[in-house]
Amino acid sequence: MSNPILLVEDNPDDQLLTLRAFRKSNMANEVLVANDGEEAIDYFFRRGKFKDRATEEVPELVLLDLKLPKIDGLEVLQEIRKDTRLNKMPIVILTSSDHETDIDHCYDLGANSYLRKPVDFTDFVTAVQAVGKYWLIMNVTGSNTVLNTDRQTSSTTESVEP
Repeated sequence: MSNPILLVEDNPDDQLLTLRAFRKSNMANEVLVANDGEEAIDYFFRRGKFKDRATEEVPELVLLDLKLPKIDGLEVLQEIRKDTRLNKMPIVILTSSDHETDIDHCYDLGANSYLRKPVDFTDFVTAVQAVGKYWLIMNVTGSNTVLNTDRQTSSTTESVEP
C-alpha cells in the first residue's frame, strides 16, 4: 500500500479541484486534507486528533499552500524541514502567490518545487496531475528515505477530513 498524499489547503474549492485532479490521474495514494497549518503540524508530529496516527504513515508527497489560517505555510515548511525523519519528504508549494520573496523563501526553507495555482480549471487539473505523476511515479527515492513505497497506480481515495 502506498503512503498518502497530504494536501494542506484551506480553500474548499481548491481542495475539491485537487482531489478531482488526483482522481482523474488514477493515483493509488489516498489523499488526506489538512485545512490549516496547525492541522498539518499536528498531523506530522502526531498531536491532537492525529495522536494515534501510525508512525509509518508519512506522506509520500505534500502539497502545501502558503496562505493558511493559524500557522502559515512557510512556518509549516520550516517545522517539517527541522525534523530529520521528515526532511527528505517531497514538498511542493501550490499557491496563488507569485511574489519573488515567497518563491525564494520557500526554496531557502527546503521546498522541492513551487507552483503557482493556475486560474483556469483545465490548467489547474493538468498541473496537479503532472505534479502527481512526477513525484509519485517518475521520481526515484533512495533507500534511506521514509518514502520508499510501492508506486503503482490505481484509484485515488479522497478523504476531505483526515
